[in-house]
Amino acid sequence: MATSKRIHVVPKENRWAVKREGNIKASAITNTKAEAYDVARMYAKSCNGEVITHNKNGRISNPNSFGNDPCPPKDKKH
Repeated sequence: MATSKRIHVVPKENRWAVKREGNIKASAITNTKAEAYDVARMYAKSCNGEVITHNKNGRISNPNSFGNDPCPPKDKKH
């Protein structure tokens, strides 16, 4: 089974967790969302993955990929 390349930044109590999609445990726990994003970005860059950041209410706020995206991405016009 292939490991997911999606890395989520999610709220965890009063802190932030970095979790690879499908994993039960967090890869990292940080004090701020910005710190968690930096850790997630490092993981995503190493595996050409995608960071999916969530707000405190759990909704996705801004996904960002670090892989072989088409230029421009298919969902964007020139």
